[in-house]
Amino acid sequence: MTALVKSAGVRVLKLSSAVNFRLNQSGETRTRSLRSFSMLMSPPSKAIVYEQQGSPDSVTRLVNLPPVEVRDNDVCVKMIAAPINPSDINRIEGVYPVRPPVPAVGGYEGVGEVYAVGSNVSALSPGDWVIPSPPSSGTWQTYVVKEESVWHKIDKSCPMEYAATITVNPLTALRMLEDFKPLASGDSVVQNGATSIVGQCVIQLARLRGISTINIIRDRPGSDEAKENLKALGADQVFSESHLNVKNVKSLLGELPEPALGFNCVGGNAASLVLKFLREGGTMVTYGGMSKKPVTVSTTAFIFKGLELKGFWLQNWLSLGKVKECREMIDYLLGLARDGKLKYETELVPFDEFPVALDKALGKLGRQPKQVITF
Repeated sequence: MTALVKSAGVRVLKLSSAVNFRLNQSGETRTRSLRSFSMLMSPPSKAIVYEQQGSPDSVTRLVNLPPVEVRDNDVCVKMIAAPINPSDINRIEGVYPVRPPVPAVGGYEGVGEVYAVGSNVSALSPGDWVIPSPPSSGTWQTYVVKEESVWHKIDKSCPMEYAATITVNPLTALRMLEDFKPLASGDSVVQNGATSIVGQCVIQLARLRGISTINIIRDRPGSDEAKENLKALGADQVFSESHLNVKNVKSLLGELPEPALGFNCVGGNAASLVLKFLREGGTMVTYGGMSKKPVTVSTTAFIFKGLELKGFWLQNWLSLGKVKECREMIDYLLGLARDGKLKYETELVPFDEFPVALDKALGKLGRQPKQVITF
């Protein structure tokens, strides 16, 4: 027997029997077993699923998933928006160090509205906005059911595109500024990949602390416009890679102090340029490798300058039991976004246009803003 129960302005579906399911080759579902006791169920869900690792544009597909049980400690969330991050693509490709077993629903961060809660849930109510914190796999679907401990309630006044994207990139920028070198007002940092969302966040978060930024971007059409956009965010110096083909790059700093800290998300020659700017005893932190080229370091940098090379991986930091600290920083970052002190470009794309958003995220259509799918 099926019954509809109205609660706090939402319609919650209760079924007298639940269905265990698995995907078949056509993307439909097949009943495996029935249980006869009554339970709270989620609505049916649409999801982007991949059943094997490979190129995302060939292994992902939209499927319909049946209702799933909402247990006593669970929260059912109707997703509002979720981004397509490079790490999402890497998980699907099978090259990311940690990835869910297949078949899997894509996506790792996003924002949603609480639709229904289990009987033991007291801190969340239907209508609340929540994000998975730390991030959790499976956000590319219309309804997500996970334990209450996964979800972090946020202020609904924050624009949804920032709420959906605040955890992975802005939090990476904040942690790198705080974890590697003691920085004070008047100091400076240098980075490549400055047009990335992490790079844009580094500029703005550093500016709030009185820290100057030296920024390196690739030579490409539109680089002059990119420089002006970064300066509008608060960048002090912006150089394209070709402008740094000089014997002494530090002569370009003007009155800015030599940086003690640098960030590398590109690798190859772009990483070497970051190293050239660093002062003696400085540290370069690598958090990505967009060029897919290794970081090469001169003997001089090690022996005579005493430079340090370190790495940062947000997921590793989050695994250290820092849930409370993580959520406090997310609230701080969301507050900055709400107040217009943290900005970056996103493009909202309806869920049924996911293939187009994926092509843009894969770089098939040239440089594009961060793709955020809306449900």
